[in-house]
Order: sequence, then C-alpha cells, then structure tokens
Amino acid sequence: MGTSGQGQSNYDLSFKILLVGDSAVGKSSLLVSFISNLVEDLSPTIGVDFKIKFLTAAGKRLKLTIWDTAGQERFRTLTSSYYRGAHGIILVYDVTRRETFDNLSEVWAKELELYSTNQDRIKMIVGNKSDRESERAVTREEGIALAKELGCLFVECSAKTRENVEQCFEELATKIMEVPRLLEVGSTSAKRIMLKPKQDHQTLAGGGSCCS
Repeated sequence: MGTSGQGQSNYDLSFKILLVGDSAVGKSSLLVSFISNLVEDLSPTIGVDFKIKFLTAAGKRLKLTIWDTAGQERFRTLTSSYYRGAHGIILVYDVTRRETFDNLSEVWAKELELYSTNQDRIKMIVGNKSDRESERAVTREEGIALAKELGCLFVECSAKTRENVEQCFEELATKIMEVPRLLEVGSTSAKRIMLKPKQDHQTLAGGGSCCS
C-alpha cells in the first residue's frame, strides 16, 4: 500500500473520512502528519477544515477527503452536518487525558449515531499521543475494550513521532473497501467528480449551452 501527493485527477474511489473528538486531542496534528509527513503544533480548529490525500490500496487508486472538526461544544451544531455521507469516522482521544476517552462513549459515539447517515460506515477509535507513555491515563487494553463495545477498529498512534499514523488511515480505507455498499457509493462519487469536467469541456467546445 502506498501514498501519493496531491493534484491527481485519476482515481477509482472517493471516500469521505471524518475526525471527531474532544478539543486538543491532536486531530489536526494527526491529519497534517498523514498528509504532509510533518509534525506541527497546531491551534484548535475553528469550525471545520479538510484536506485531501491520494493513496493506493488493494490495487485501487483512492481519494480521501478528510474532514477535521472542532472539538469545542460551541461548534457542535456546525460540525454535526459533516457526519452525513461519511464512509469512515475516526474517534480520537488523548491517552494522557482520561476525560477525552470517557467522552468517546458519553458524547461522540452518541453524536455519530444521531447524525451519521451511512449505516455501513466504518468506525475507528484512535488513541493519540502514545509517545507520552509516562503520562498515560488510559491503558491500551481499555481502548481495545471500548472499541469492541462500540464496534470500532482500534489503533494507538503518535502524531509527534508519526508512529502508526499512516496505518490508521490506510487500515480504515481498506476496511471501507471491504463493504460492498460503501465501495459502490465511493465508486459512484469518483465517477461523478471525474465526468463533470469532461462534460463542461464538451459544452464549451460546442459553443452552446444545455439545461437539465
């Protein structure tokens, strides 16, 4: 499985991934680490941000549009709409802060069930900041147990050292492709996006206009 840079136009499947969790658990850092191979200290996300990553998995060229949501409660109504249509949802907590772990089941899993429209979506729990072992407040075993309870994949990673960061997103993408319904939707999205520029170009070349 390999990753590739931005700016590609040819891909087989297009998936929407959503990152949720408390503020300051490292959602933005995880995303930047995955996208650019850089480690940054980032300010809290205001509302919603997104980035695009192209990669190849199981012989398919994938486009991942990864949405990074704000964890603060005042942005909750804004970010709720972004659950709709998501093929994969990553619930992130900080292994050094117990409350961020407890809130996965008390807040985020409930929101997911309330707002997510893709019943076949793949869920993953990610314990971030695994490099800070001496400050750990949540054991790996607890993370695994909660993931099993909520029907999620599970991985611990570190945005700082990049340990398991690529594995997190790549494993999620692979699991999404194993679900026929999500595979069908992802394929349809890719075809629709890729065909539109061609249709627009044909209209311009013909010098006319068309109405739908």
